Amino acid sequence: MPKKPELFDWMVGIRRKIHENPELGYEEFETSKLIRAELDKMGIPYRHPIAVTGVVGFIGSGQPPFVSLRADMDALPIQETVEWEHKSKIAGKMHACGHDSHVAMLLGAAKMLQERQHELKGTVILIFQPAEEGGGGGKKMVEAGVLENVDAIFGIHVSSDFPIGVVASRPGTVLAASGRFEAEIRGKGGHAAIPQHAIDPIIAASNVIVSLQLLVSREADPLDSQVVTVGKFQGGDAFNVIPDAVTIAGTFRAFSKESFNQLKRRIEEVIVTQATVQRCNATVDFMERDNPFYPAVVNDKVLHEYFVKVASDMLGTQNVRDCQPIMGAEDFAFFAEAIPGYFYWVGMKDESKGKLEGLHSPDFRVNEDVLPYGAALHASVAMRYLLEHHLESTFPKPSSHDEL
Repeated sequence: MPKKPELFDWMVGIRRKIHENPELGYEEFETSKLIRAELDKMGIPYRHPIAVTGVVGFIGSGQPPFVSLRADMDALPIQETVEWEHKSKIAGKMHACGHDSHVAMLLGAAKMLQERQHELKGTVILIFQPAEEGGGGGKKMVEAGVLENVDAIFGIHVSSDFPIGVVASRPGTVLAASGRFEAEIRGKGGHAAIPQHAIDPIIAASNVIVSLQLLVSREADPLDSQVVTVGKFQGGDAFNVIPDAVTIAGTFRAFSKESFNQLKRRIEEVIVTQATVQRCNATVDFMERDNPFYPAVVNDKVLHEYFVKVASDMLGTQNVRDCQPIMGAEDFAFFAEAIPGYFYWVGMKDESKGKLEGLHSPDFRVNEDVLPYGAALHASVAMRYLLEHHLESTFPKPSSHDEL
């Protein structure tokens, strides 16, 4: 744990600056600028721009092994309702998922690692990525080659479900694969009093939504967790008019690739055929161009054992917990799909500071006491990984990171 109060205060200041000026996916220009300015002050070289606003820094020898630490930068289109000195200054935008704290933690780790760079037995790659919240920024970072020659990657997320000083994760699948869909169901508008002269898309859409729920309750193995949720239903502007069309949209989740692909296929079939039964036409858009499907986050089993060892040494075995997989999604999945990866939660619950709301809430708050835990975990995980693997590396020389 970093004991210096000035380091804690510095991380808090970073986090609050970012919190006051939230930026959505691929718009994180000021956040990226702040990160680069801090890396410049520390003397840490970096590459930019990657995937529009992304930044990749390098600490260490420039030689293998290479281990990566990742933080996400983007905010959410949510109006903050928490009244405090550093409330979001941008209407309709808020850091409601803790990404501001993730950036502060990784910069804190960078400062700690840079102070001990001559002790590093390899190279730490710092990844600051854009557009985690649906834009697939992690996918674009991987496609840009940021993981070339990298052995392993670690990601962190704050959690109000676990107490301060506790970390939690598990080997194998920890977060679900996720996709979106939107469908337009078209009928024929008319007067509500003479429905026989119209073709009602609201009835068709209602039947579609009920039928979609059967995909999980009647077609999926009860032991294979899946979700289909319709969260948007738009149609009609008047109480006495049957509209021409209705739009519905939702999300679907599964832990396995096979189940995910099956859900996708059946969602389209159900929407189109149920609309046809009601004499309507339907088109389905999975919106993959702007919102790529997220794979499941699968933690490497060897990295799990390694992380438990490092975290136990730092926090005590009683503060390293197993957690159940959840149906949330994270684009850290793209990194962990490309190379061995490990994603974990760091707790920030403290009853003495009041109840903390869950992620994506307009009332979401971060207990800033979590910042030194995250920074220290990042730094320790990276340093010990390099120490244990520097003799095992088989990467050719010179490396692609020899700009160091």
